[in-house]
Amino acid sequence: MFNIFITSFRSTTFAVLEILLLGLCGFMLIRRRIISHEGLDALSKLVVEITMPLFVLTQLILRFNFSLYPKWYILPFVSALITLGGFVLGWIMLKFSSGKPDKNKAFISLIGFQNSGYLVFPLIITLLPKDAADSMLIYLFLFLLGFNLTVWSVGAYLLSSGRSKRFEMGSLFTPVVGAILAGLLIVILRVDRIIPDVIIRPFKLIGECTIPLAMIVVGGNLALIDFSASTDRKLLFNVVLAKLILLPVLALAVIFLANPAYLIGLLIIIEAAVPSATSLSVISRHYKSENIDFIGQGIFWTHILSIFTIPVFISLFSVISRI
Repeated sequence: MFNIFITSFRSTTFAVLEILLLGLCGFMLIRRRIISHEGLDALSKLVVEITMPLFVLTQLILRFNFSLYPKWYILPFVSALITLGGFVLGWIMLKFSSGKPDKNKAFISLIGFQNSGYLVFPLIITLLPKDAADSMLIYLFLFLLGFNLTVWSVGAYLLSSGRSKRFEMGSLFTPVVGAILAGLLIVILRVDRIIPDVIIRPFKLIGECTIPLAMIVVGGNLALIDFSASTDRKLLFNVVLAKLILLPVLALAVIFLANPAYLIGLLIIIEAAVPSATSLSVISRHYKSENIDFIGQGIFWTHILSIFTIPVFISLFSVISRI
């Protein structure tokens, strides 16, 4: 079992380091002002509205089949359960914390919402052989359907500055959600069989730019965090403890008891182990949250420290999956 752990730890660490280098490129491009804040916004918009939706759409058209994934509808619910688990864990920790009440919603959001797409895409492709990665990506897209609907509704409510703030219904249907729904509809109607390669191929090429561009955006966003702002260090420590240690431990326990299929279990542990969602920074700025600095620092430290924790928990999953 120890050899399994070491082998998995080594391969996962190398995969995380590859992703780190991509993120570091974005970080340095912003720090050295090679890319301006406006340029980063444009790059982020390119990823969110064009490359990622095309990546999702073409993968679903080319790889998805309802007969191969008969229980596809479970994945959005798995996403909601992981988020709910983070919320409950955050609420329990607040009961034992002396932090300021005005940060409670931001604290719970940092634990409940994870970097479910930008970081998981490259992890899957780097860790798994191509056939397994293709199947895993389908699971991820279906998982993201639940995540995006939750983060842009519940997340928007938690991070809005006013108690009576209403989330925007239109924000639920992000380009990625639209691409997932469109892909499923195309497969249901069997339109995928008549779409010519001359259309699919260029869309697929554009979509394949998503992973490096997304990691550059993540690194650039981390470079914009204001570290001079004062913050509650104990509360920040609790965010890291809950997000990177306690939640993955709970996920491992659930996996051990439920014994899901290998790829489903791997997706669950990855989603439970990855750091806080960078989209929380976007949402907090959009709704003018008073905890923008705390959210930004929580995102930064969970990303930095996850370099060490992600390989540990994926390796522990490799051991558990063989018991």
